Amino acid sequence: MSSSQQTPHVSQDAERQPVIVGIGEFTNRSKALEDALEPLDLMERALRAAEQDAGGGLLSRLDSLDIVCEVSWPYHDAPKLLCERLGIDPARKVYGPVGGESPVRYLHEAALRIARGESRVGALVGAEAQYSVSAAQKQGVDLPWTPADTETRILRGPDFLHRLAVAHGVATPTNVYPFYENAAQAAWGQTPAEALQESGELWSGYSAVAAANPHAWLKREQSAEEIVTPTPDNRMIAWPYTKSMVANPLVNMGAGVIVTSVAEARRAGVPDERMVHIWGGAAANEPRDYLDRDSYVRSHAQEAVLKAALAIVGGDASSFAMTELYSCFPIVPKMARRVLGLDSDAQMTSTGGLSFFGAPLNNYMTHAACGLVRALRDAPGRTALLYGQGEYVTKHHALVLASKAAPASTLHENYSVQAQADAAMGDVPPLVLDYAGPAEIETFTVLYDRDGARTGVVIARTPQGERLMARVPGEDEQSLAVLLDTAASPVGRQGAVAKGGDGLLLWRAGA
Repeated sequence: MSSSQQTPHVSQDAERQPVIVGIGEFTNRSKALEDALEPLDLMERALRAAEQDAGGGLLSRLDSLDIVCEVSWPYHDAPKLLCERLGIDPARKVYGPVGGESPVRYLHEAALRIARGESRVGALVGAEAQYSVSAAQKQGVDLPWTPADTETRILRGPDFLHRLAVAHGVATPTNVYPFYENAAQAAWGQTPAEALQESGELWSGYSAVAAANPHAWLKREQSAEEIVTPTPDNRMIAWPYTKSMVANPLVNMGAGVIVTSVAEARRAGVPDERMVHIWGGAAANEPRDYLDRDSYVRSHAQEAVLKAALAIVGGDASSFAMTELYSCFPIVPKMARRVLGLDSDAQMTSTGGLSFFGAPLNNYMTHAACGLVRALRDAPGRTALLYGQGEYVTKHHALVLASKAAPASTLHENYSVQAQADAAMGDVPPLVLDYAGPAEIETFTVLYDRDGARTGVVIARTPQGERLMARVPGEDEQSLAVLLDTAASPVGRQGAVAKGGDGLLLWRAGA
């Protein structure tokens, strides 16, 4: 963020200097439905644990509450129901929109409210019980929980992505992130086999962190080979990702964080060494429809956000004692660590990642914040980076935390670096729906079902530079073999495009 684009610093005196003072997590691992806890239970337990972590008494002083968008069991009025359980009535009660980065934003905005003097004690909390909900649906069991709001409709990819993406079956995260994975590894000069090895080693490290985390859903360290090798229990999902390489939403877990000022924390008896300071951060978005982006080898929004976070600590990622780089799929932390200049063996999670710790949908980053707070309490004088993203490499938010006060005021009212992200974006190729002729692969994936490869999907460029999306039918074994070659990336490979019987385009590999 250039100085000309910064808005004034907010107050950093003790009365308004924002700090995290309480963290709480609760994981309900029981697979018995009679032990199933609804999301409200998990949220209540998480916030009470956060209050206890802070030393007690802060929930009664709460004047601001953010609840992360909850998917597994949506309520008619989650803030009202939770406050009734807790016996509190904060002046500000907000239920947020969908977004994997949203807990980072809530923390950032809570810090700003405290710095402006608009809030004294704030909290954010979220929970999911998707494992129990899915198990009950399979068994035909009615859960005796607070009635769900059956008319709630969560906005999903098919609601805002191009109809072509929906028609080709690439409108869900598991099928879209591989486009970035396959494009980026080619741009980095890796063979698919080399990229798989990097992903496996990265994910093995995440699994080791999860195995040592008492709140994790899966607590078994896995080798790189186990993670990338398809087996009946680790089937391919979308090339090159196996089941072990994608986020696991079938969990029951909640997490909460309490934020206040240094002065308020001291009045509550919180020792200084238990406080984690919020230094500042940045946010930016990509165009929401991924077909409206200039390429799939990088994210300009991600780069702008991470560079702004780096600037807060003087531009050196070694300043971070710990990072949490969002990990729904390997490509996100792989891209992020290259922007930050981190080595491939750097530890990039305090929590364990969405495959192994678990993916409580929008709420993972609340758990990640808890993990970083624990790490910073054991690292006096150090900083940490909390980086989350949402949708389809779309929404990006980073926050710098520290076990010490900022050396200068780093918390800005305007934390958007959208202008920088937009300025870096190149020309977006026009999308063509009707085309016949040669086309070169820009990126691709192969979609699987339990019986094996079902269909390939390529994003390709015409000789005129136009972009198209085309299918590779499952029966076209020669073209699929080109896409699945681990020795050579098919990105840049020429093929022939023709219209299929259903009106969608087909891509066939050239000789």
